[in-house]
Amino acid sequence: MLNRMYRYALLATVALALSGCIMPGEQKPAPVEQAQPGTQQPTQPVPEPTQPVPTVPSVPSIPAQPGPIEHQPENATPEPKARTYDWNSAMAPMVGKMLQADGVNAGSVLLVDSVNNRTNGSLQTGPATEALRGALANNAKFTLVSAQQLSMAKQQLGLSPQDSLGSRSKAIGIARNVGAQYVLYANASGNVNAPTLQMQLMLVQTGEIIWSGKGAVQQTQ
Repeated sequence: MLNRMYRYALLATVALALSGCIMPGEQKPAPVEQAQPGTQQPTQPVPEPTQPVPTVPSVPSIPAQPGPIEHQPENATPEPKARTYDWNSAMAPMVGKMLQADGVNAGSVLLVDSVNNRTNGSLQTGPATEALRGALANNAKFTLVSAQQLSMAKQQLGLSPQDSLGSRSKAIGIARNVGAQYVLYANASGNVNAPTLQMQLMLVQTGEIIWSGKGAVQQTQ
């Protein structure tokens, strides 16, 4: 009986001693979390150091340079002026004499060749040819071969409309092709500043020159 009571007393004493070790108000330590295998802790990115932006110094603007000064040569050769002539004054009296020549039959067909330049310089013969055809336009003796007919006849012989008839045989061939009985040649010769106008009237049937004449041409500019 005493042993049993002694045993109870001893157990009670031990229980009181154990309960007295934990003081009221004392906190328990925080639990320690163990790292799971295979998981990595997130790392914070380390910012890269910023470098200063280099500045390029501004280049000063270059002022515009004046262009080279061009000097006209003192002895520059002036361009030659185009010469003009009074063809009408030279053509009219010569055409009048030709129409009164012996051996010219009224009502015949006349082929007028382009005026040919045989002077010692450059001369525009187009105005001379126009003046010659103009002087013959209202005559009562000849019927003129039109410029279009003459151009077509020249092209058949391989000539351009501006080419002269050239040789007498070629002129006769063209005249017969267009039905002309006469051919009138004209050319400017001599000094280009004061040319001489020469004309010849040829009978196509025989190739004979039945009239010729010449006259001075005045330069107007």
